[in-house]
Amino acid sequence: MTETVLVERHPGWWRLVLNRPDRLNAFDASMQAALAAALDAAEADRSCRAVVLTGAGRAFSAGQDLDAVRGEADLGRVLEEGWNPLVRRLAGLAVPTVAAVNGIAAGAGAALALACDLALAARSARFLMAFARIGLIPDSGTTWHLPRLIGPARARAIAMLADPVTAAEAESWGMIWRVVEDDALASETASIAERLAAGPSAALVATRAALAAGATASFEAQLERERDLQREAGTHPDYAEGVAAFLAKRSPRFGPRA
Repeated sequence: MTETVLVERHPGWWRLVLNRPDRLNAFDASMQAALAAALDAAEADRSCRAVVLTGAGRAFSAGQDLDAVRGEADLGRVLEEGWNPLVRRLAGLAVPTVAAVNGIAAGAGAALALACDLALAARSARFLMAFARIGLIPDSGTTWHLPRLIGPARARAIAMLADPVTAAEAESWGMIWRVVEDDALASETASIAERLAAGPSAALVATRAALAAGATASFEAQLERERDLQREAGTHPDYAEGVAAFLAKRSPRFGPRA
């Protein structure tokens, strides 16, 4: 049986490849379970300090495989048991995550990319909030991420009109971090993964948590959150190493991930 999620282990980081290219990497329940298991394994491996998510073939992911849910009377259950735990797992992983969007990212496939800490896209890639085309609403965290990334006006337009968004548009709107040439996507994301893997893992994950909370917190609550997270970071060995490296004018050598 073909593995639906391929795991490539590199020094300090893993690349997870969605591998149903004949279905544009659309997900059924078994593929959701395979990705969840791969994320669990990456987090359990203390030598893994960053994760890259990408797709095989010409798509990142077309989202939900509609054949797999044909006849399903309760699509809320599909989300509650499948997609919601998966995007929560990805968004809360104990290491930084990078989406390498190599082709079409549609529906919940786009939601996976938006749930990563950093998203890069090949110039030929497209993002498509296709839900309205089949009478559904955006899900898997899309309605949370999109307005925060690109503003409510653009979020409403691309969700309700279901027009494709080019990689260049996604970059200019702030939906993704960077667009790169197609033949440079793999090397560019590898370089970023290596930089993240060399960084202070605990501080990077805490930074993600602080930024996410700041989207809805009051100013005073966020100041208190920063205080608490900084207090914790200041007791971590990475802080002592970072200061020592700065004073010695050398690159820091951060310790193993907890």
